[in-house]
Amino acid sequence: MGLVSKFTLLSYIWAMLDMYLKYLESEKRYSPKTVEAYRSDLCKFFDRIDFNISVENIGEIKPSEIRNWILGLIDENHSPRTVNRKLSALNGFFKYMIRERIIDVNPVNKIKSPKGEKRLPVFLEEKRLNAYLDITADIKDNYSAIRDRTIIELLYATGIRREELINIKIKDISDDCIKVMGKGRKERLIPLTRNLTVLLRQLTDKRNETNVKNDNEYVFLTNKGEKMYPNFVYRLIKHELTVAGFTGKKSPHVLRHTFATHMLNNGADLNSIKAILGHSSLAATQIYTHTTFEDLKRIHNKTHPRK
Repeated sequence: MGLVSKFTLLSYIWAMLDMYLKYLESEKRYSPKTVEAYRSDLCKFFDRIDFNISVENIGEIKPSEIRNWILGLIDENHSPRTVNRKLSALNGFFKYMIRERIIDVNPVNKIKSPKGEKRLPVFLEEKRLNAYLDITADIKDNYSAIRDRTIIELLYATGIRREELINIKIKDISDDCIKVMGKGRKERLIPLTRNLTVLLRQLTDKRNETNVKNDNEYVFLTNKGEKMYPNFVYRLIKHELTVAGFTGKKSPHVLRHTFATHMLNNGADLNSIKAILGHSSLAATQIYTHTTFEDLKRIHNKTHPRK
């Protein structure tokens, strides 16, 4: 392939990528962060394809090209999970190209995803977490203290994601439920506990008493009255769980895993947990059954007389 032809093909591919990414953002309603991750993965893939040797046009990319790309990623010590994420981005792009009738065959269909170890969700022990929440129940009567406590309680009591929490608006809260915007901009209603309802009311009242900006539509604000940002929530949870003496991973998502695991252990059915978490399929929720089964095995091995 000549230099001009190669340049033309690459220009065409970048144009197709832009169309696909706009489709993800506008029609599929993917978050800007996810769209940017797809852009990075796809650009790196097409940068590594040797068009001079085997590809005359985008419809002639062979499964062997993709396998070589995957092997290269593995050689660079990318985890199977990361490789599968990149492969998923490529698969979505080729599906879009078929939908637009630009190509006829998706070369990713003949690729077998690399298998990796299933990582069970990290969660906190129920008795210890509840003891921590009980011991620290008496909080200072100021905006930042009530806000921080409400964030911790809300993450654990509802299992919402960090991004969902910081985007909650005042109008999204009622006396018995809260409305959150999940992945794909899908809204869902989540019941509130009595304790959370009280905390949210206290937070609103304290906000009105202080110099925190009252015209901000978001519930959780910084001390300067600006919208809460992700790293603030991460640092808060990490600090609180460290002070409480929890070991291992400490992040907002751990509280999401903890919520789901504790709900399942206390008799909630998978479909209810799925609805509250905002999972698109039951398969994503079923990982918590593995968590409880592992715990069951541990107890069985520890307590059975003929271990």
